[in-house]
Order: sequence, then structure tokens, then C-alpha cells
Amino acid sequence: MISAFDISTSALVAQQARMDAIAGNIANVSTTRNEAGELEPYKPRYVTFATDETKGPFGAAGVNISSVNISQDPPKLKYQPGHPDAIASGPNKGFVAYPNINVMAEMVNHMTARRAYEANIGVIEISKNLGQQTLRILG
Repeated sequence: MISAFDISTSALVAQQARMDAIAGNIANVSTTRNEAGELEPYKPRYVTFATDETKGPFGAAGVNISSVNISQDPPKLKYQPGHPDAIASGPNKGFVAYPNINVMAEMVNHMTARRAYEANIGVIEISKNLGQQTLRILG
């Protein structure tokens, strides 16, 4: 049986993963090299949710992380011929490849994830208070 605590906890875990991915995207907005030091801009990550397969009473279900997708969008090119990571030859000579990350959209996504996180904490608090009041009435 899935309780309100289980449903809200699953949502807290999912929203935390979403906020972590968003924080990583914002932190790497200017990253032009991969972990191996090669000229390859950071690729943003996006978390996808899915309904938990375990159903509770009245069809209630939690949420889980379906996948963490890596964006395949082309990088943003900015002309900076003096930059050490500028492309040395070819049609994009002098351009630097930056991650295709919209910081404003990421901030909005972070705010909505944070609000969803806070809402689930509120559900846990209400469920806890309801249980305490029930025990007080019965006891």
C-alpha cells in the first residue's frame, strides 16, 4: 500500500534529481571542453519523470525518474578569435563552441522544481498532522 508519505517522498527524490541536473546545466554554461580535455562543449541534461508502477489505494501512484536525457542540440557558436578554445580551421574558424543552454529557461525550471519540492514537503507535514490528530481523537 502506498501512503501519502511514499508518494510525496518519491516526488521529493525526483524533483531533487531535476534540480541537480538544472544546477549542473547552469554551472557548465561556459564549459567548452569535455572531461578528457577535448574541445567539446558541455551537453545539458534533462530529467524525465514517469508514473511509478506501484499503485496504491484509489489508484494513487508515486513518481520516478524515467531517464536523464543528454541534449543533442548543436552548440552555440560565438566569434572570439583570441580565445584559446577557438576553432583553428574550417568554416567556423575563430568561433568558440559553447553549450546550448538558455540560462533564463533553466532558472524558470529551477523555480518550478523548487516549488514542487516545497509543495510535497507541505503534503508530508499535513499528512503527519492529520495522523497525529487522528491518534489524539482515538486515544
